[in-house]
Amino acid sequence: MPLTRDEDIAALLNGARTIAMVGASDRPDRPSYGVMQVLQDHGYRVLPVNPQIPGEHIHGEFVWDRLSDIGVPIDIVDIFRNSAAAGAVVDDAIAAGAMAVWMQLGVVNEEAAARAEAAGLKVVMDRCPAIEIRRLGLTPVGEG
Repeated sequence: MPLTRDEDIAALLNGARTIAMVGASDRPDRPSYGVMQVLQDHGYRVLPVNPQIPGEHIHGEFVWDRLSDIGVPIDIVDIFRNSAAAGAVVDDAIAAGAMAVWMQLGVVNEEAAARAEAAGLKVVMDRCPAIEIRRLGLTPVGEG
């Protein structure tokens, strides 16, 4: 079952340091652009993944072509893709050894969530980590 309890979501966010954001955009009018900034401001290292703009930079971070290229441990894969595309991202997250997948607001894929859970990953669906951080009043990473 995807995480829904406040304490479970808070524990996931408090335990994470590195977030890979699949579907990150370099366009300020896109939600992922603002969410990435909020996560960075909260102390996370956010690694953007977007095959349309690999090698570019968003908020000072190198944009990766795919999760498998990153090569560092990933705590959470934040999925800014539609529900149908989320399945392939979840499979990539499992292969990359991520600890959790987080499907953004409006992104629900029960089959992908079941695969992630079967592989030992924690799952959050249809939520935004930036909203949850604020709603739960979490302390920035590395503080408190």
